[in-house]
Amino acid sequence: MADNKLWSAAERKCLYLLQRSNNTIPALLQIHAFILKNSLYTNLNLLSKFITTCSSLALTRPNHAVSIVRHARRIFDHHPHHRDEFLCNSMIATHFAIRQFHESFTLFRDLRRGSETFTPGGYTFTALVKGCGECLAKREGLEVHGVVVKNGFGLDLYVATSLADMYVKFGVMGSARKVFDEMHDRSVVSWTAVIVGYARRGDMSEARKLFDEMPDRDVAVFNAMIDGYVKLGCMGLAKDLFDRVEDTNVVSWTSMISGYCKNGNVDSARLMFDAMDEKNVFTWNAMIGGYCKNKRPHEALSLFREMQLSASLEPNEITVLSILPAVADLGALDIGGWIHRFVQSKRLDRFVHVCTALVDMYAKCGEITKARLVFEEMPEKETSSWNALLNGYAVNGRGKEALAVFEEMIHEGFKPNEITILSVLSACNHCGMVKEGRRCFEAMEKFGLTPQIEHYGCMVDLLGRAGCLEEAEKLIQTMPYDANGIILSSFLFACGYFKDIKRAERVLKEAEKMEKGLAGDYVMLRNLYATEQRWTDVEDVKQMMKKRGSYKEVACSVIEVDGSFREFVAGDNLHSHLELIKLTLGQLWKHMKLEMIF
Repeated sequence: MADNKLWSAAERKCLYLLQRSNNTIPALLQIHAFILKNSLYTNLNLLSKFITTCSSLALTRPNHAVSIVRHARRIFDHHPHHRDEFLCNSMIATHFAIRQFHESFTLFRDLRRGSETFTPGGYTFTALVKGCGECLAKREGLEVHGVVVKNGFGLDLYVATSLADMYVKFGVMGSARKVFDEMHDRSVVSWTAVIVGYARRGDMSEARKLFDEMPDRDVAVFNAMIDGYVKLGCMGLAKDLFDRVEDTNVVSWTSMISGYCKNGNVDSARLMFDAMDEKNVFTWNAMIGGYCKNKRPHEALSLFREMQLSASLEPNEITVLSILPAVADLGALDIGGWIHRFVQSKRLDRFVHVCTALVDMYAKCGEITKARLVFEEMPEKETSSWNALLNGYAVNGRGKEALAVFEEMIHEGFKPNEITILSVLSACNHCGMVKEGRRCFEAMEKFGLTPQIEHYGCMVDLLGRAGCLEEAEKLIQTMPYDANGIILSSFLFACGYFKDIKRAERVLKEAEKMEKGLAGDYVMLRNLYATEQRWTDVEDVKQMMKKRGSYKEVACSVIEVDGSFREFVAGDNLHSHLELIKLTLGQLWKHMKLEMIF
């Protein structure tokens, strides 16, 4: 930029106004009027500053971004000095700032073809290459690369680094490595770009080779390597690198916590979480989500409450999505209601996936009316939103309402997927709607869907519960999958319910080949023998269970009482409120007997 001392008072005042951080759209228009009134448009540096100010303002005013940039472009197009590289770069960068990639490339081509020769420099090419990478514009990227080489910028450190990173984003590691190998000078950013490319595609062997050759390493490249090992489940190698980082940051710690949670080692993740000096919302989300994914909802809710006490942190939509499954698992409606109010106060209900999670939570907590209300108030819906509501009706035994919602979904133009059909089949199953279930199962082909083993399992369960044992067995035999333990157990219990001993014995033999989860199957067959007073067979089943070491897991349930959770285990005589529970049950039993008398 020219020396400010040579500028007029009007130019200096205009520059001061453009450099303010609190500029608004009206203020920008007034500055433009000031430029026109004082004939300052011949000052190219001032004009470039005006265009970059438009770019900055557009980023903070997304609803008006296009009109702001359009205004800047009109000023640029009416300016005669298109040879100035800085001015042209400013306009190209402004288009890129609001992701107007097509306009950026078109402007570059027009400038090169114009009557006034525009000579692009390293900054121009760096901006263009980065833009190609951001929008995955492969054809334009190859074109720009050709112009880079033609203009002698192929060995420029910044341009070459951007090219390598562009090819990494394209997933063309061969070209990225070729650019990297041909570089005379390399920065830490150059090395990191290529290492990140190999790590993202899971080629940790090649990434490690480059990492070991890298002369100077910063925390960013360590984080890339740690993340690569974490995604492959190699937590030992990830921990080895983590211990070697001199200045670990929040990203390093959060990657390790996520990795441990993904591998099921939640306790190690919690140890790292507690050892962190500084946490951000992503760290909390990783730990809360880790508890939920590993079926530890109590810890998830406890940690969520702890997060609420932090004055410097506020839950975001990811936190909400992480914690709602735990709320649903425990039926913690008080907390679920608080989260719903929080979502509304922070306007997170504009996110479809957040509203869908709320529908799912209310439905699983038995509040299907509230689930439907949230669904109806959604500003927009996706197939997953309909699926959440359908599944809610299914788990609450509202088969007719589920079918009505399914028909409404089709009428609204939403295409069902495999989960949609599974939810409808489940609803039919819960309500014994065999005819409707058959019709839905057969309609999958019409929707372009292939039945998965879960769909066959649901149909087998539906037919079995309805007593259509022969049809269910035939479906098992003809389906294109090997029957799993869940399907066989489901069918076995149907055989038991309808006292079809021969069929039950035949199914149990198939289940025994899998040698998994047989305890409940043995118990069912033992009870079936007992009802028929076949005591010798009962004893044989008992001996078989002992021989195999099979035992039935104890049933357990959880309820929320005054904001805390009470766990009940079948056969547990050590509950802290056992006497009170017995007394209450006794009173209820007396009340029921009186009702029956009257």
